[in-house]
Formats: sequence, structure tokens, C-alpha cells
Amino acid sequence: MILVTGATGTIGRELVRLLAGEGRQVRAMTRQPTPAPPFPAGVDVVRADFADPDALARAVAGVRAVFLLSPPGPWVVQHDAAVLAAARAADVRTVVKLSAIGTGDDTLAKGGDWHLPGERAVRDSGLGWTVLRPSSFASNALQWVRAIRAGAPVPNPMGAGTQGVVDPLDVAEVAAKVLTGTDHAGQVYTLTGPELLSVPDQVERLGQAVGRLLTTAELTPTEYAGQLRAAGLDPAFVEVAVAGARLVAGGGNAVLTPDVERVTGHPPRPFTDWAGRHRAAFGAGPE
Repeated sequence: MILVTGATGTIGRELVRLLAGEGRQVRAMTRQPTPAPPFPAGVDVVRADFADPDALARAVAGVRAVFLLSPPGPWVVQHDAAVLAAARAADVRTVVKLSAIGTGDDTLAKGGDWHLPGERAVRDSGLGWTVLRPSSFASNALQWVRAIRAGAPVPNPMGAGTQGVVDPLDVAEVAAKVLTGTDHAGQVYTLTGPELLSVPDQVERLGQAVGRLLTTAELTPTEYAGQLRAAGLDPAFVEVAVAGARLVAGGGNAVLTPDVERVTGHPPRPFTDWAGRHRAAFGAGPE
């Protein structure tokens, strides 16, 4: 049995689907199961919260491997510790932690510091472990849906800075290989797409996918912080997001690696693939 935490999120949902499609025993952990959870038939769905030790104990009972995913934020440290404690008590053998690119690197954004204690705890847990450090997700472009549907420019706080934007499907495929393979213990994989892209590059490719010319409008750090605060985001998250945008704008996350292909056996998918699969979200009609 493989437990997937964060199972209703972007990566978790794809991972559950992939593992179930391979005939693996999968348990999907979610805080609020719906009457019709978005999982394939046969998946064991369990309600558990990172702050509920008893529920976590039930979630890890009989589990061989855990995929450890917590939404980004200062709470990651506590979430990681809670799951690892439950996993050790249940004699889980393997844990795969979803971290973030640049974790522990002082030159990169401090968002990685949310994951650093968890990475250290995973290494010290006595379990077999692997750490996945993805770059910026292609799915982050979904935050532009409202602007694109309204015909407004896409806000760009990162200037011409580029990143190795990675398809969440590739991240999920790597996680599936690691969880079911035997050659990944003690490895740290940094997962990127095949090319370095700026926000304008991504918007241009989205425009090609939806069949419209799309534009961007640059934001200052102050303007970006104001928009995030207005959206009700946690102040710690706002601080990290603004620092990350500055980092990208200065070229600090212009990183490509071969790790997706090394694990999956195929090159990482280009952003155009993701854009084509999600064109309807941006208001495009059927092809």
C-alpha cells in the first residue's frame, strides 16, 4: 500500500491516477473527502489532517511507502514532522518528500527554507528516503485565467527572468517511479522542464494554444505584494512570493537538469504540451 498525502492537489491527483493505473494499492489522504472523490475505482480514500495524530496513524496503517506533500507555507515544518512520526510508528519503509528547487541554497528564494527542516528530518528518519525538488509548475499559469478570460494583460512580477518550468505530470511520473522502484534511495532529484521560460514566453505559448494574442503587464515588487495581500494570502507567504519573484527576475532560478529523463526515461514535456491540455480553462473552444 502506498499512501499519497495531498491527494486532491495538482501533483497528488495525478500520482494517485498513475499508481492506480499500474494496479498498485493506493491510499489517498485528504482533509475533506467529497461524496464522489476524484480518484479511480479501487483507491482507498482516507480522511486525515496533519494536525490530527490519531487520523494520521490510521492513514499510515499497513502502508509500505508514503508520498509526503504539504501545501507550501510556514506550516510545512509541522506537517512533515507529524507524518514522519506516524510513519516511523507504523514501520513504513520508504518516504518520498516533495520539496522545492533550491532548498537549502542561500542564493535561492527563502520558500525553500520551509522544506529544509523536513528534508533533514526525512534524512534522519531511519526510513528509506528520496527528495524531489521541482521548479516552478506549469500549472501556476492557472492563476492567469481570470485576466486572460477578461482580455486583460497577464501580470508579470518577474520581468524577463526565466525558469525551468516543469509539467506537474512529469513530477507525478517521477514520484510514481521512485515510489515503486528500487534505485532511488538517498537521492535528491531537481525536476525541471526542457527549456528556460519567462512569463512573457509562457504567455506567448498560451496565446498560441488558445488562438489569441495575449499580453503581459510588469508589476513592481510593491504592486505584486499588494495584489497578494488583497487576495488574502498569509503575510509569510506574501514575503516569500515577492522574494521569489525578485530572484527569478534577477536570473537566480534559470536552472535546467536532466533528472526527469533520468528517472522516467523520457524527456520532460514542454510547456506547450501543458498549455494544449488546459486550453479550455483559458476560454478556448474545442479544436
